[in-house]
Amino acid sequence: MFDYADKPATQTLSVLLLPGFSASELGLLLDCSGEINRLTGSVLYQVRLLSQDGNPVMSRHGRLQPVDAVFDPAQPLAVLFVAASDLPKPLNMTDPVVSGLAQLGRQRCLLGAWHAGAFWLAAAGLLNGCRATLHWSLLEVFSERYPQVVASTALFEVDRDRATCGGGVAVVDLFLHLAARQHGADLMASVAENLLLERIRGRDDRQRIPLKNRVGSNQPKLVQAVMLMEANLEEPLTTDEIAQHVCVSRRQLERLFKQHLDSVPSQYYLELRLNRARQMLRQTAKSIIQIGLSCGFSSGPHFSSAYRNHFDTTPREDRQRGTVKSESQDTPSSP
Repeated sequence: MFDYADKPATQTLSVLLLPGFSASELGLLLDCSGEINRLTGSVLYQVRLLSQDGNPVMSRHGRLQPVDAVFDPAQPLAVLFVAASDLPKPLNMTDPVVSGLAQLGRQRCLLGAWHAGAFWLAAAGLLNGCRATLHWSLLEVFSERYPQVVASTALFEVDRDRATCGGGVAVVDLFLHLAARQHGADLMASVAENLLLERIRGRDDRQRIPLKNRVGSNQPKLVQAVMLMEANLEEPLTTDEIAQHVCVSRRQLERLFKQHLDSVPSQYYLELRLNRARQMLRQTAKSIIQIGLSCGFSSGPHFSSAYRNHFDTTPREDRQRGTVKSESQDTPSSP
């Protein structure tokens, strides 16, 4: 038990829940703050949930989450996190959340976000010149929309009074990092131990699980080959070139891919490029031909044919389907 002779003041952590937020990410924050309070026998942290209108908010998986209050930017706040998971349509100051955050930003407070929440902070101009991160799948479109923000692939970023993370379990890493600055690393280590965390990860840890963790560290040639593929999507290498770079024969390389990834190098490489293209189609405004060329396809028909064979739909149909879905999510349902 960590005992405080002089009980420190309770810090309120306000969380603005946006529709489609992840309930599990919110639960992680609640678990961490609750565990700190339990270990210290003090209410060091109190989580206060906010929504734009004071009504319950629908989570990503269809569960309504009650809140404590309406988001009022005129009220002073010490800490506010924006919780969102879905890629938003382009945002500007006509959005009430964005304008409210811009107003709140004139106060002296810690503003943070997780998963997709950084889009709203950036739209409010609150991340200009700051290092910020968000979920890895959203980084490219975020960088395209907000070049004035130093977009990072780190697990989390704390830059002055701005704190962002990629979401998921990184919510824990960010919160424990912030809490350690106030209450010490020993307490946070105890929290992590009680929550059965292997360790507290730092900002430099990777968001995505490295391939070597999936296939084993004793397969360095395979890991090198995949890293080469990922670094050369626009101008693909041949299987022979990859084998030469990693110093194995073509037959050895094919055997490694078959044994550990159940694929041949050329097919694995093609799927990497097609998955990248699908992500760009759904998240960026680049033309279909631009996306095809940037993912290593020599022409529009070549790209469209490969895409249709793999996803059973054309790039144009996939983009239109994503647009229709986005628009339907933005349109309020009839009473």
